[in-house]
Amino acid sequence: MLYKRCGIGYIIGMKYRRCGRSGVLLPEISLGLWHNFGAGDDRVQNAAIIGRALELGICHFDLADNYGPPPGSAEERFGNLLQQEFAGYRDEMFISTKAGHLMWPGPYGDWGSRKHLIAGLDQSLRRLKLDYVDVFYHHRPDPDTPLEETIEALVQIVRSGKALYIGLSKYPAAAFNRACALLAEARVPCLLHQYRYNLLDRSCETGMLPATRDQGCGSIVFSPLAQGMLTGKYLNTPVLPAGSRAERSDSVFLDAAKVSADAARVATLQNLATEAGLPLTQLALRWLLQRGGVTSVLIGARTVEQLEDCAAATGQEALSDDLMNLLEKQ
Repeated sequence: MLYKRCGIGYIIGMKYRRCGRSGVLLPEISLGLWHNFGAGDDRVQNAAIIGRALELGICHFDLADNYGPPPGSAEERFGNLLQQEFAGYRDEMFISTKAGHLMWPGPYGDWGSRKHLIAGLDQSLRRLKLDYVDVFYHHRPDPDTPLEETIEALVQIVRSGKALYIGLSKYPAAAFNRACALLAEARVPCLLHQYRYNLLDRSCETGMLPATRDQGCGSIVFSPLAQGMLTGKYLNTPVLPAGSRAERSDSVFLDAAKVSADAARVATLQNLATEAGLPLTQLALRWLLQRGGVTSVLIGARTVEQLEDCAAATGQEALSDDLMNLLEKQ
């Protein structure tokens, strides 16, 4: 589905996909605020990114209580910008947040208890300066809390009006199916399942993706560019680029060893992109958008230019069958 008007500007090419069996449409490209919206990031640039996202039709903004750094700062930055510069566009935005990772000391600051989830969302709403979010996720399954307790808390949150929909993140197939069954019994269906998916990590294809599709939920995938490796910026560079995620000391999922281990695969993908006349970033994002069951792809952006490069992946003609077959073998 294609719209010509969204928020503060006119858009060309952004497409929207329905989340499973719901009434919700999401843009093919959504903006995640995991990094680059923390306390140390430039406020003016953050405002420019949000404004340009709305102009491009990217109306879904994805947060979590532990996003920053430090934890909580991404929600606080976004909340301040929303209140001071974008308040008039709240109803054109689809805003999500999450709880389930460590946020404060003591026995209630982590995981999936009713105590943690409800307190965590209350804290998020204060930072965001909102009465409700559109989607609230349990950020990861809890191996020790009964799933029934976690689901009862999520149902309570929707019925309290603090979230319109419920999502689950990184749930293995069996736990996801059970959670969806419990939510369905309470008539609060799961809207979205969020998990990692990219050309270098396709592990979700044997569990999370088919389970989500079978349950009739939407899928929103993160790390589509493998923490920047699928932009090509780490190719043929003996020294990691200054300020890059792999070079930063606070990077959890990417370092020099990971870059080295995947270098050959990335080089092969870069060659395929070059032969197709595409930037590697475009190849990686368009491949995901052609995978069955993917509703939206979450990208991160440090600059407006990075945002625009990623947004250009939507509304394009399909990659050829021959190219998709070659990518399938990588």
